[in-house]
Amino acid sequence: MITPDLESGTKLWHLVKNHDHLDQREGDRGSKMVSEIYLTRLLATKGTLQKFVDDLFETIFSTAHRGSALPLAIKYMFDFLDEQADQHQIHDADVRHTWKSNCLPLRFWVNVIKNPQFVLFNIYKSSSTDAYLSVVLGKDFSSQKLGRPVPRSHANRRRYYADIAKMPAISDQDMSAYLAEQSRLHLSQFNSMSALHEIYSYITKYKDEVSADSPLPRAAGQALLLGAGAGPP
Repeated sequence: MITPDLESGTKLWHLVKNHDHLDQREGDRGSKMVSEIYLTRLLATKGTLQKFVDDLFETIFSTAHRGSALPLAIKYMFDFLDEQADQHQIHDADVRHTWKSNCLPLRFWVNVIKNPQFVLFNIYKSSSTDAYLSVVLGKDFSSQKLGRPVPRSHANRRRYYADIAKMPAISDQDMSAYLAEQSRLHLSQFNSMSALHEIYSYITKYKDEVSADSPLPRAAGQALLLGAGAGPP
């Protein structure tokens, strides 16, 4: 930025013009006031939305107040993780808790909540909304950011995991029957030929790597690659 100067005719400034000390103090005071105003608005908005957030986490991390039966897959998966912990003599409750949190809340619920377009394709999510949800759902969330943490979420999760552990075990036969029933109910919602086309496209693109690293018998691998090379029907 160039401004007139009495001695040299022009004066160069680096991006932002320097203010004198008094103006600088006034600017700092104004910035602090604006920050306090926005903090008050943020806390008021959080108070308005708190009940909805509480209800959401109560529904997610509850076996009784969810409106439908707990999916068998969750019980089956959690029992599998407990069996693996017992098999490897891992008795630390925090390790088991972390395994379950990585499988269900972090891999599924966080993705669905942060990306509603995965479920309802006509939802537009702005970049600011994504940033807000990242703060609330992120692992670095703390009470300094919104006055206090998401209410009782950690306690709700521990109670939820404990309630699931007390439920009757799911046999392999029951799990297989459940998956078969789910496949039958949603048979018309998925296009198997489209899925096969995607597999063909992937194998065709990486057929050399697949051929070199595939654990399949040589004859089976060649048949697979020949089919991929022929392209989708």
